[in-house]
Amino acid sequence: MKRRNFLRAAGAVVPAWALAPRVLAHAQTAALKLSKPRALRAGDTVGVIAPGTAVPDPDRLALVEPTLKYFGLRLKLGRYVSQGSGYVSRSINERLDDLHAMFRDPEVQGVFCIRGGYGSMQLLDRIDYDLIRRHPKVFVGYSDITALHLAINRHAALVTFHGPIVLSSFTDYTQQNFRQALFDTKPAGKLTNPPEHNALRPTHPLRTIRPGTAQGALVGGNLSLVTALMGTPYEIETRGRILFLEDTGEEPYRIDRMLTQLRLAGKLDAAAGIVFGECNDCGPRDYQPSFAWDSSFGEVLDKILGATRGPVFTGLTFGHTSDQLTLPLGVQATLNADEKTLGLTEAGVV
Repeated sequence: MKRRNFLRAAGAVVPAWALAPRVLAHAQTAALKLSKPRALRAGDTVGVIAPGTAVPDPDRLALVEPTLKYFGLRLKLGRYVSQGSGYVSRSINERLDDLHAMFRDPEVQGVFCIRGGYGSMQLLDRIDYDLIRRHPKVFVGYSDITALHLAINRHAALVTFHGPIVLSSFTDYTQQNFRQALFDTKPAGKLTNPPEHNALRPTHPLRTIRPGTAQGALVGGNLSLVTALMGTPYEIETRGRILFLEDTGEEPYRIDRMLTQLRLAGKLDAAAGIVFGECNDCGPRDYQPSFAWDSSFGEVLDKILGATRGPVFTGLTFGHTSDQLTLPLGVQATLNADEKTLGLTEAGVV
C-alpha cells in the first residue's frame, strides 16, 4: 500500500508534503480550458454539504429542503452536515468524505454548500481532484468556500460558482441570478445591482475608482481566503483575468493589509480589471477604534486599487450581501468601470 493511502486508511491527517506529487501533477491544469458542469434541471438531486462549519441546529436544517424544493430540486443531505464529531465542527475526514461522496454519487447533479464559516482550506491538500474532474457537477458557495473554488478551478479544471449558500436569504434578485447562472445555458450578459428604490440614497451604491473596460476570465472570491492561500499550490492566478473580491467584518487597516499583500505579490497589477464588492461592517469597531489607522474603507480602495493598471469599480452585490449575484469562476467576462457593470460573455453551464 502506498504511504499516502496507508495514512488515509489509518484516518490520519495527510500533510501537504505527502500529497505534493498529486498537487504538482495538477499544476498544469491552471492553463487548461476549464470544463463546465451540466445545467441543473427541475427534478435534479442536489447534495448539500458543510465543507467548513457544520449546521447542527434542527431549526436551520429545516430550511434546507424547502429551499431546494422551491427551485424544483431534490435534497440529498451530506452524512456529516447535522451530526458528527464536534458540535459546529467536523473532522477533516468527515468533511472530505461528504465532498467526495457527492461528486462520486451518480444520482447527484449538483453540490451546494449549506454555509461557509471556517475550515474549507483544511481540505485542499487531501481532495481527490481527479474524481472531481471525472464527475463535473455544479458546485456553489461563497465566503470560506472561496478556498474550494480556487483549488477546484485550478487543479480539477472545473467552472464553479461563487453564489449563495443554502441558508442565504434568497431575495428576488438573488433567486433570479441564481436560476440564470445554474439552470440557463445562455450567457447572463451585463450584471449590475438591483434597481434602487431611492436614487438619492441607494441601498447598494456603485462607484468607479479607475475608468475603462477590460476582458478576461473571471476569478476571485473572499479577500481573506484569497490572501490566506498565497504561497500555496492553490494561490490565485490573476494574470489577464477579471478579479473580483469581497469581504465582511474587516476593519479598514485589515483590508489595507490584505490588499497590500496582493499588491506586493503582483496580483493586482497582473489583473486585467478589478471589481470589489460591498464590504458590510468594514469600519472601525465601536468603542474599539483603530487609533493607529485613520483611513476609511473607501480611502483604502482608492489608494491601493486606484494605483493599479486596469479599470476598477466597487459596490457590486456579490458575497456577503442579501442581494447576491451568482458568478461562474473561469468564464470570460467584460468589466466596464464607467458603466459599473460586469458582463458575462459565456455561461458557466452546458
